Amino acid sequence: MLTRRSFLAATAVLPAAGLIATPALAAEPPVYATDGIAINGYDPVAYFTMSKPVEGEMAHASDWEGVKVLFSSAEHKVMFDADPETFAPKYGGYCAYAVSNGYTATTSPSAWSVYEGRLYLNYNRVVRGLWSRDKAGHVAKADANWPGVLA
Repeated sequence: MLTRRSFLAATAVLPAAGLIATPALAAEPPVYATDGIAINGYDPVAYFTMSKPVEGEMAHASDWEGVKVLFSSAEHKVMFDADPETFAPKYGGYCAYAVSNGYTATTSPSAWSVYEGRLYLNYNRVVRGLWSRDKAGHVAKADANWPGVLA
């Protein structure tokens, strides 16, 4: 027979049982990489010096934050190694628009922008268009969300 006391006890235990049965999700790594290579193998310095995405080469690679970053020239590698904070994409290379909205997403090297001296990557060019409508606002929201979105 179900009494009020047993009903209340059961309803108190059920949510806790659900928490125990729920698998823990692993946190996202701090830098988005595919097979251990950041920016899908593109040179982050080229966005600044050549104003376009340029593929890097393994011959000009640096280890940074647990991933490999590839460069199109030895000169770009030296520039990055001297000041990675300047050239590395914000938010670990995750989609800046996604981070501004409280989650992470992959990025495309062709969906990029340099804003106030920093490199921002987006999921695709359509999302870059959404990002571009209010870069300052999205940066403020993304800065507030980063790195908490990785958890």
